[in-house]
Amino acid sequence: MSSPSKRRDMDVMKLMMTDYKVETVDDSVTQFFVEFNGPPNSLYSGGVWRVRVELPDAYPYKSPSIGFINRIYHPNIDEMSGSVCLDVINQTWSPMFDLVNIFEVFLPQLLLYPNPSDPLNGEAAALMMRDRQVYEQKVKEHCLKYAKAEDVQNQQEDEEESDEDYENYKTSDDEMEVEGI
Repeated sequence: MSSPSKRRDMDVMKLMMTDYKVETVDDSVTQFFVEFNGPPNSLYSGGVWRVRVELPDAYPYKSPSIGFINRIYHPNIDEMSGSVCLDVINQTWSPMFDLVNIFEVFLPQLLLYPNPSDPLNGEAAALMMRDRQVYEQKVKEHCLKYAKAEDVQNQQEDEEESDEDYENYKTSDDEMEVEGI
C-alpha cells in the first residue's frame, strides 16, 4: 500500500463495509457523508447525525475534515458550522489512524467526555461548568429537536433537491446562451 490514493480508497471501502451508512458525493471517495449514531448510555444516545467527511489529497498523512451537518449541542462542536475541535483529528493525527477509528472511537469519546476548557461552543462549555443538570437537559432537547433519523433523511432529500435545482438552473442558463439571450 504505497500511495495515499490506494490507502484512501481502502479506508473508505472499509468504512462502507461497517454498519455506518456512507453516501458519496458524485461517486467520489474524497467527499462523503456518514450517518452517525450517538453512543449508547450517553446524553446523545438515540440521536442520529449526518457527518460530512472531506479527505485531503495527502490523506492519510493529513487529517480529514469532519463536520456535523445537523445541529448538536456540545462544548467542542460549533453548533452552527458543525466544526469539530478534537486534538486527534486537528493536531495529533497519524497515518496509523483510519476513518473507522473516527466513527468508532474518536467521535464517541468526544461525545462521552466533552472538554469544556477548549470550547468551540462557549455557551455549551460555560453551561456545562456552571450547571451540569441544565446543560444535560439542553443536550437532550437538541437531540430530540435536531437529531432524529427522519431529520437526517430529510436533509439528504433537501440536498438532492438543491443539486437538482442547481442542475436545472445551469441547463436553463446554457439554453439561454444558445438562444442568444
